[in-house]
Amino acid sequence: MDGHEFLAERFEENRSRLKAVAYRMLGSTSEAEDAVQEAWIRLGRCDDRAIENLGGWLTTVVGRVCLDMLRSRRSRREEPLGTGAPEETAPGPELGGRPEADPEQQALMADSVGLAMLVVLETLDPAERLAFVLHDMFAVPFDEIAGVVDRTPAAARQLASRARRRVQGADPVPDPDLARKREVVNAFLAAARDGEFEALLTVLDPDVVVRSDTGAGGAGAPGLVRGAAAVARQAMMFAPFARSSRRALVGGEPAVIATGEGHRFSVMIFTVARGRIVEMSVIRDPSHLPGLDLAVLDD
Repeated sequence: MDGHEFLAERFEENRSRLKAVAYRMLGSTSEAEDAVQEAWIRLGRCDDRAIENLGGWLTTVVGRVCLDMLRSRRSRREEPLGTGAPEETAPGPELGGRPEADPEQQALMADSVGLAMLVVLETLDPAERLAFVLHDMFAVPFDEIAGVVDRTPAAARQLASRARRRVQGADPVPDPDLARKREVVNAFLAAARDGEFEALLTVLDPDVVVRSDTGAGGAGAPGLVRGAAAVARQAMMFAPFARSSRRALVGGEPAVIATGEGHRFSVMIFTVARGRIVEMSVIRDPSHLPGLDLAVLDD
């Protein structure tokens, strides 16, 4: 085996983990593949004999590539999902990024985060997102993260801490009873279809949050709506879509597909807690729809 083949073999040993990192950063399988491929290209341009920790080096490079892609995306105003989140201090999730774990298992565990986490990650500043993903999900030391974001280790720690508070604060405790969740969602749809403002308020938590992507051609649409009154007014504006909607489940959570001209238009995913809707995630970007774990229900 020559040097190139040996290097390629070592790279493949890290591919699953690198793709998991890139996917959590970018929220797109195809872009994650591009980022990993760019890391391979950059590896080929450097003296690999000077790299002591290839896995760490590759993770850092993928992080830099993803950071550049996120910043470029924002400069073009093409963010797939954009919003903010409330704060609460809590430790970050443990997702199996420890050095002793199997790389394939790391990727599987990272993928288990699901759509809800991906939606929240999209709300973070690129540097915050990178610090959180690399440290909390994949156990990359802050000394290494600092070099990627061009900050001190202390500043990198602050980025991850701020992101962690937002992520944890955006994770309400869901209602475990699916039948009850569906009742609440059905009541919301009925009220939206009939334009019943007061009825909408009864099923919406006072601090309800609606997070939405911009979708194709919708760069001017708001990404975040807070408060029961504001959400109720918006629901009444989109009553025609509510009338053509279909019930569904996304990852086991109640959802609604709103269609236009026979084609899937958007997917709205509901989080129900304490008998009220506390959060809705609206996915309109077509690139995110095919990957949903979606099951249409009989009305």
